Amino acid sequence: MRVKQAAYGLATMAPVLGPLLVRLRRGVRGGEGGGSNSARYCYSVWLRHLVHADKSGLNTRPATVVEMGPGDSLGMGLAALLSGSERYYALDLVEFANPTKNLQIFDELVGLFRRREPIPDNDEFPKVRPPVETYDFPAQILDEARLSTALAEDRLKLIRESILNMGGRDSMISYKTPWSDAGVMEAGSVDVVCSQAVMEHVDDLSTAYGAMKLWLKPGGYVSHEIDFKSHGLAIGWNGHWAYRDATWKLICGRRPYLLNREPLSTHVGLLEKRGFEIRSLVRAKAEPAVPRERPSPRFRGVSEDDLTTPSAFIQASTG
Repeated sequence: MRVKQAAYGLATMAPVLGPLLVRLRRGVRGGEGGGSNSARYCYSVWLRHLVHADKSGLNTRPATVVEMGPGDSLGMGLAALLSGSERYYALDLVEFANPTKNLQIFDELVGLFRRREPIPDNDEFPKVRPPVETYDFPAQILDEARLSTALAEDRLKLIRESILNMGGRDSMISYKTPWSDAGVMEAGSVDVVCSQAVMEHVDDLSTAYGAMKLWLKPGGYVSHEIDFKSHGLAIGWNGHWAYRDATWKLICGRRPYLLNREPLSTHVGLLEKRGFEIRSLVRAKAEPAVPRERPSPRFRGVSEDDLTTPSAFIQASTG
């Protein structure tokens, strides 16, 4: 596995083949158990984030939603708009959105919300997190009055037009790249910043969390499901922690935003350093594939919690 991944990393440095391999990798989103091109997947993910926000006493009626790294599917943001949000910003490294595909996802999402479908559960998406206590449709959050307004025909027409004209003067959707620049969003203008299996790909986490703090309104929050697993780059969920830094640099090659290899404690620590208050922390648990005595020197001091956490869901507010 080490040799195979190192060879791929070297190939990304080739003059002609390299840029193609990098672009192909950049389009991949969703982490293990992903399926962001599925309307039911996007519906499930957005409602899970919303249910946890309700449980944590956070704003479940966000007017302005930012999604980090949506890739080619805007399904999570479209689900937010169909829940009543007014503006959706998709922030990514490179623009991948496919209008035709997103129109199809949108139409399917409309049907799911109109039927008040239950949240697709672990039988349908066994690897999708975070879990929720009940997968019933969250009618206590999305009541009839709210959905009647959100799903009005003139509003659905405007959302469809926004998919075809992202960033237009009257569009409800904006796609901004590159999102590594904090200046892409106005300070104090956002209610929630969310992502699903994206923050593990961010190279400069401190700057990213700092930007989110800048964008959020007072009382705004982040909502991130983070996948700490090796994403097929090593044997075992934490096998990538066995690579020494020099080997990992070779594996990465010219692939930006491959994996930052940071454990849960790094994300929590950086959020708190930026002034966030952790409101919800839901850890998955698993025995480490690479035991404590075998990781590279960089990871030998990780905590027991880090060593047994392959993914986690974090919601943190500005206060």
